[in-house]
Amino acid sequence: MRSLFIACTLAVASRAQSATPPEPTLDQRVADVEAYINNSARTADVASRVAGPGPGHNGWMMTSAALVLFMTLPGLALFYGGLVRRKNVLSVLAQCMAITGVVTLLWWGVGYSLVFAPGTPYLGGLKYVFLEGVGAAPNLDYSAWISHSVWSMYQMMFAIITPALIIGAIAERMKFSAVVAFVILWMFAVYFPLAHMVWGVDGLMNGVWNGSAMIRAIDFAGGTVVHMSAGWSALVLCIILGPRIGFGKEPMAPHSMVLCMVGTGMLWVGWYGFNAGSAAAADGIAGGAFLATTLSAAIASLVWAGLEVVVFKKTSSILGMCSGAVSGLVVITPAAGFVSANGAVIIGVLAGAIPFLFCVKLKAVFGYDDALDTFGVHAVGGTLGALLTGLLANSSINANLTVANGYAKSNGLAHIVANGSLWIEQLKAIALTTVLSIVATIIIAYAIKVVMGLRASPEVERLGLDISEHNEEGYSL
Repeated sequence: MRSLFIACTLAVASRAQSATPPEPTLDQRVADVEAYINNSARTADVASRVAGPGPGHNGWMMTSAALVLFMTLPGLALFYGGLVRRKNVLSVLAQCMAITGVVTLLWWGVGYSLVFAPGTPYLGGLKYVFLEGVGAAPNLDYSAWISHSVWSMYQMMFAIITPALIIGAIAERMKFSAVVAFVILWMFAVYFPLAHMVWGVDGLMNGVWNGSAMIRAIDFAGGTVVHMSAGWSALVLCIILGPRIGFGKEPMAPHSMVLCMVGTGMLWVGWYGFNAGSAAAADGIAGGAFLATTLSAAIASLVWAGLEVVVFKKTSSILGMCSGAVSGLVVITPAAGFVSANGAVIIGVLAGAIPFLFCVKLKAVFGYDDALDTFGVHAVGGTLGALLTGLLANSSINANLTVANGYAKSNGLAHIVANGSLWIEQLKAIALTTVLSIVATIIIAYAIKVVMGLRASPEVERLGLDISEHNEEGYSL
């Protein structure tokens, strides 16, 4: 019996030892370090000594997440707040704050899962409901070296700012309760499906990371997902609401260009997290996106201001400089990690000129009351950026557009980039994004109009949304 016991003990010990992975060799450890430094895939079948996230990449992505939130609070809030009349400044700030809270709750509950869990080409599954399983270890579907929790929070900041952009078109006249209801429904109908289609691992339009993508489009940081979806929805919503009382008859000048300028600066700084952070690493692609973002924003600001002088025969305005800078940031967004410095310069010139035309000329021709030019800057700019990405994307800037990326090789993205036909795929993505945004917004807006009403009463609108809806004033003098 004693011999049998000893034999069994030795057998169990032997199995335990065999279950323990052997120590990695020096070559394997060096391969781990090289993969981390280069932000490449982890070496297969290696007992890694770097099993968790890489601290440098994780640190950059947490910083980027904070920068993207900084774009909404306080950047966008101050930018929009300065552009409205004094009696409505707090209403804009309240809407930005409320949207941040509402979208955060939706993201935790089901939003993240619907966007980034594997599912169908159109919508993710329920694997990550209530952020279940979203912890410190990387999600290898999206990055080998950043924590899943960090990735989820970074993407949440995109989800927050997107519906917040819409309020610029409907400022000074939509009820606070209707804004909140609209955002909740719009996130499910537009943002979650669209973000999955473009960025989800099995998304319909994810040309870079889905080897079976049916539309082989590329969108580095959200030209379609963020700017087009918000911009086209904003146009539809402002038309359904109708113009502000006195629109075209009374002066409705911005009440504080100081706040507008401060907000623009915050947006510009935060945009580095938006664009460079979309590399999902502190690597060379992030550096290229940082460069492209700077060039496009600066040049577009100068072009817009210069066009004011040429077209209106007057001096350049701070509003024009701010509008141009934001347009440059919007248009470079889908292209930031895919274009050269020269490509960014071309984008900057066009970003300053084409949205200018829509905002100062065509809006007056058609007569819609897009209060803060959300459509002219974000829909037009996002659409322009998506198309220019198809024309200017450069595989020498980003190897993910070459056959070195197995997904791009499998679905044919590498081939169409090489032969210059990527713009066709971009047009498909533009068309789908536009139709989804318009149709969903029409349905949601009229449903809310029937159930609870969209617009503040004429008395409330004349008095101002600050005191009427929030019982507070932005300034007590």
